[in-house]
Amino acid sequence: MKHVGIYTTPVCVYCKKAKDLFQKNGIQYEEYDVIKDVKRREDMITKTGQMGVPVIEIDGQFVV
Repeated sequence: MKHVGIYTTPVCVYCKKAKDLFQKNGIQYEEYDVIKDVKRREDMITKTGQMGVPVIEIDGQFVV
């Protein structure tokens, strides 16, 4: 099974839609709230150059 992670914020509408899609399709994922988790936020920005969410990581490949 592939590892799926999603970088989110609590107020992001698109994050909610992505998580709903994952749940609807039975995709297990790990959520990283970049408001609360500064380390994850810094990692996301370093790895992708993105400051907006959602950012989805699938086995080390990023989808922005």
